[in-house]
Amino acid sequence: MKKALVVDWLDKYGGAERVLTSLQNIFDFNESYSLVNVMKENDLQKIFKEKQPVHTTFLQIAGNYFRYFFFTFHYFISKIKISKDTTLIISSSHAVAKGIKKTSENQLHISYFQARNFKYIWDESDLYFGKMAFLVNPLLKVLRTIDYAQAQRPDVIISNSKFVQNWVKKVYNRESTVIYPPVNLENFTLCSEKDDYYVAVGRLVPYKRFDLIVETFNQLNKKLVIIGDGVQFHRLKSMAKSNIEFTGFLESKQVNAVISKAKAFIHIGLEDFGIAPIEAMACGTPVIAYKAGGIIETVKNGSTGMLFNEQTKEALTKAITDFETFDWNYQEIHQHAKQFSEENFKKNILDFVHLHLK
Repeated sequence: MKKALVVDWLDKYGGAERVLTSLQNIFDFNESYSLVNVMKENDLQKIFKEKQPVHTTFLQIAGNYFRYFFFTFHYFISKIKISKDTTLIISSSHAVAKGIKKTSENQLHISYFQARNFKYIWDESDLYFGKMAFLVNPLLKVLRTIDYAQAQRPDVIISNSKFVQNWVKKVYNRESTVIYPPVNLENFTLCSEKDDYYVAVGRLVPYKRFDLIVETFNQLNKKLVIIGDGVQFHRLKSMAKSNIEFTGFLESKQVNAVISKAKAFIHIGLEDFGIAPIEAMACGTPVIAYKAGGIIETVKNGSTGMLFNEQTKEALTKAITDFETFDWNYQEIHQHAKQFSEENFKKNILDFVHLHLK
């Protein structure tokens, strides 16, 4: 059986790309397709253990500036031609990969939604476009219509959380099945001896709201380590006082060394699922998080972490203050994270695929 993987784009290696690694390990795809591939070779090999070509589109010529052409993404995903002898197509979609066209009636297209798709034309246009949002609104309305139509193309949809499942039903009027993404728990080990610092991990992009974390810790003057890279790296670093350390991107084992010793993991963005908080809990590190999105499904308030209700500096400050009055059971937190293992993901997704291939 010939199998194809379709992704939105390949640039940096993060949580969504770890899911791609698991999918590749499970299905050993014969072909892979992407709008753009600008990923470093060593990161690409984390997904595809053996070198194999990733078929891209004309957008490849834009290089790292491809996001400026977001209004063409739907067009170019439709131009990708899957080999006709392919039986199974799995699209990993957080933007437009779901819109791939089948080239044969006998093909099964399963789309794994890594997030609310193309959320900067739906829910978060103000955050991404800022003061220019009113100028692009006419374009966004057109893109929403196209995006809705392309969301009808997959035969079946898998959502990575109940939060995303509800969004898919509301926005696309599609039913979907929830299969939580895999977390490589082998790289994250229990540590019961914590040091006096906090940690935050993720891509340094606007919607993750690292700016609020930096502003809060500037006021608290508590030690914070921020792990990750992204478009806001230099801006955030210039905002931060000396009590905040930026490491840039780190490999899993290096991340483990930092988060396993941290007092708590800080998470203030609205995530559709959120792999990094589970990695922290696998180390026995409790999570202090904004109570919204997929985090509600993964963090048990008062048991494996502390949830707060508003995405503000004041709410985060109070949560940290309250957190420091608790006596946390690191072993219990570690055990809770095990339900999100790669083994569970592999079993669930294989069962799902085999059911629909019959």
